[in-house]
Order: sequence, then C-alpha cells, then structure tokens
Amino acid sequence: MRKVERSRFVMARPPAVHRTLSPEAVVAAEGTFTVTAVEETDDGTLVTAAGPGMSVPLRFETRDDGLRYTAEGEVGPFDHLETRITVTPEENGSRITMRSTVSLNLPLPFADRIAAWKRGNELERAIEELAADVPGG
Repeated sequence: MRKVERSRFVMARPPAVHRTLSPEAVVAAEGTFTVTAVEETDDGTLVTAAGPGMSVPLRFETRDDGLRYTAEGEVGPFDHLETRITVTPEENGSRITMRSTVSLNLPLPFADRIAAWKRGNELERAIEELAADVPGG
C-alpha cells in the first residue's frame, strides 16, 4: 500500500472552499472517471464512477474539515483506495490537502508504485481544478 499527498494554498476562507467541494466535483476534478450515478444514503453519498472498462462505487462521507471517500466492494484492479480531502485555515486563506492510500490487486512487481504515481497525478490535477473553482483561488 502506498500513500500520496498533494496540497495547495488558496486565498479563500474554509467556508468558501467547503461550498465548492462535492463528491461529483471531486470525481470530475480527478479526471479519470465520469460520475454516472449519485445516491444519498444514511452512511453518506454513494457515487458510481465509470472509467475505461470499469465502474467504481465510491462512498463519500462529509467531515468537519472536508471529505473522505473509499472505494466500495470489488473495484477492478484496486485492493484498497481511500482519499481524505481536508481544508484548514491558513494565513489569509486556506490549505486544501488531498491524501490518498492505494494498492493494486495485481501480481505485478512495483504495482503499488505505479498506482501511487498515477494517483499522485490524479490528486495534482484534482487539487488544481478544485482550487481554481474556489472564489479567490
């Protein structure tokens, strides 16, 4: 299992940043999957994300400081996928941080390193797009 983290400062207070964070916006910003369904449940929001040759159910939970999501059930090549998005106050603005742990269920050497590299690119793309969507970001 590998951990990946990306962070960015934006010139907006946490409430403004939180208003731009939604499960749909996060999935779209990562750029790998397209949201095909959204279901509100007692346990949070279940987003069905479709990509090349696969569909991945993602369970989102709203937290005081942001969002957390995990891949649910059998998720193609993933053995584990979890991501936390936190928004913390910082001088004159906020810091958006995305932390993800990922591992692949593939018998390939360096599979988790490859997954972390790809995940790092997704987080970088997502944090740039999410920051751009924040007023003043």
